[in-house]
Amino acid sequence: MLHALSIDLEEFFQIHALSDVIKPESWGAYPASVEQNTLKLLDLLESSSVRATFFCLGWVAQHHGDLIRRIHANGHEIACHGYSHQVIYNQDPQTFRDDVGRAKKVLEDITGEEVIGYRAPTYSITRETFWALDILQELGFRYDSSIFPIYHDNYGIPDAPRLPHRLPGTALAEFPISTLRIGKCNLPVSGGGYFRLFPYWLTRCALGVLERRKEPFIFYIHPWEINPDTPRIAGMTALSRFRTYIGISHAYARFSRLISDFTFTTVRQVLEDRDLL
Repeated sequence: MLHALSIDLEEFFQIHALSDVIKPESWGAYPASVEQNTLKLLDLLESSSVRATFFCLGWVAQHHGDLIRRIHANGHEIACHGYSHQVIYNQDPQTFRDDVGRAKKVLEDITGEEVIGYRAPTYSITRETFWALDILQELGFRYDSSIFPIYHDNYGIPDAPRLPHRLPGTALAEFPISTLRIGKCNLPVSGGGYFRLFPYWLTRCALGVLERRKEPFIFYIHPWEINPDTPRIAGMTALSRFRTYIGISHAYARFSRLISDFTFTTVRQVLEDRDLL
């Protein structure tokens, strides 16, 4: 069964957990590592004959155009992660439109192809930011992958549909971040800090259950997560530090196992196979 593999292409200093510590205007003062980390991922994906969707930050694309061209040339899907990695609920509609429109143009100018997929920074399409979906349609996007059907302090719509679907009243397809339904709760099993926190056998077992249920899942990871030397930044809360660095030393090895244990392709391909695009 084909599942979707997604890479959120951003620098370590751009994550939401550091947004109160490192402001966008100072990003240029930090050492870039996204290219080094992403090339390591690209080599692994190439050796495993796996294609993925890269949700690319416009700022990264602007500063590392050759990296975007390399990802695209390797047969991966280029999708949009906004330009400046700001959560939607801290933006007004015009600011959001400008940010995403700018990122989409940068990516399309680099690749020469239309960008149809979007993922919000920190999964920040919530009930309060549904207005963003109308703007995505107006900008020409055809699918979104931003809704996380869990309870979380930074994001989440716990009762949202768990499987890929058409968003009501829109032309957009939605590929929610994958969860395993256990009783009345959704367990997040689809990547990021959860992948680093949970033992690999638990992730593999949970994703195996989804596969046996014929539920395509989407997995996500960030390039900085596979680098044990990702800098530790002072000023983070204890919770943010835990979420950011837990399990980072073994994430690459686990990810290598994951792409051997399951069959992955792009988000676009899975949605097309389900007649949602």
